[in-house]
Amino acid sequence: MSIEKRNKELLNNLLSIQARRMEKRYEEYAYILDYLPHGRPGARPGYRAGALVQVIGEDYFTLLEAVVKEGVPLKSYDRVYVGKDSRDKITYIIGRIGYDELTTNAKMELTTVVEKIVLNREGWFVDFFNKAQAITPRMHAIELIPGIGKKYMWQILNEREKSPFKSFENLQQRANIPNPAKLITKRILEELVGESKYRLFTRAP
Repeated sequence: MSIEKRNKELLNNLLSIQARRMEKRYEEYAYILDYLPHGRPGARPGYRAGALVQVIGEDYFTLLEAVVKEGVPLKSYDRVYVGKDSRDKITYIIGRIGYDELTTNAKMELTTVVEKIVLNREGWFVDFFNKAQAITPRMHAIELIPGIGKKYMWQILNEREKSPFKSFENLQQRANIPNPAKLITKRILEELVGESKYRLFTRAP
């Protein structure tokens, strides 16, 4: 098989994996970044009065704003159901918001909450390192993770050929890379802020 054909096959495989992952378009659960008991000052027309929350989804890291049911106390880091079925704490989802629409407090909590989600989904992210492929003939998806250049990329690829990685600790020890959870968290934050051309873990706006 030619190099060009192999690269094309790798890119198609990655796109196929991403497409399957994005088939489910809605978040089921999210973590609260900020609780606004009196709503958001200066909210755009159409917002209902009452308590609001700004949250981040645990599947696609979607930033959302939602109305809280009356009398339900919530706080940052709480995990709430935001899916389409009956919700016990959320009245309805107002919609997606951008990073710039987050409150100051939500932005302050974002890194901690994202890392919490990454650690909770350790198996999924370890699987990413086991299966990630090239996204262009000259760039591998793993290289898009901050702190991982060509050297670490090849260490990861060589090690996974021997056997799949089993955990963040196993990955870190065998590939001799910095803390994987923190590297992934940084990548997700870059995507949320809009600093990256490619999206590995988040949905496009």
